[in-house]
Amino acid sequence: MAAWSEARGSLAKRKSDCHDLLVEYKTGASTKHRVLIHLIFCPKYHRRVLRGKVATRLYELFRQCCLMNDWQIKEINIQTTHIHLLLQINPRDSIAHVMHYIKGGSSRVIRKEFPELEEFLWGDSFWSDGYFAESVGKTNELVITSYIKNQREKQIMT
Repeated sequence: MAAWSEARGSLAKRKSDCHDLLVEYKTGASTKHRVLIHLIFCPKYHRRVLRGKVATRLYELFRQCCLMNDWQIKEINIQTTHIHLLLQINPRDSIAHVMHYIKGGSSRVIRKEFPELEEFLWGDSFWSDGYFAESVGKTNELVITSYIKNQREKQIMT
């Protein structure tokens, strides 16, 4: 019996053979899963508005959204013109559903709390319509995490 418990525990968190990264699996009623997605999205008209208090507030809103929906932010990088987000989501959630909650909820709050942005972003939305989404496997998670972290350094250099 102890061996079975130990084996189940090792499934929940095991080291990847590729790069010694701790891989976390989530458990549902009858599932064990790890669904990672890399998302990139930007404000309307690619305006440089994601800085200072706006960026700080967005970070808080994304954390709240993920907490309420049982998602986990693995990595985040908010640049002035776009956002990189590496999320672990549940298999029941579609990427469109995730983006609806992240972009829709944050748009309403940001537009209400920062009315001065209306000058740059007229209309009903804070975010542009599109986004980039990519599924992430355990072999390329380290590469994507490093890429997201290094985006800020590239922006500072330019």
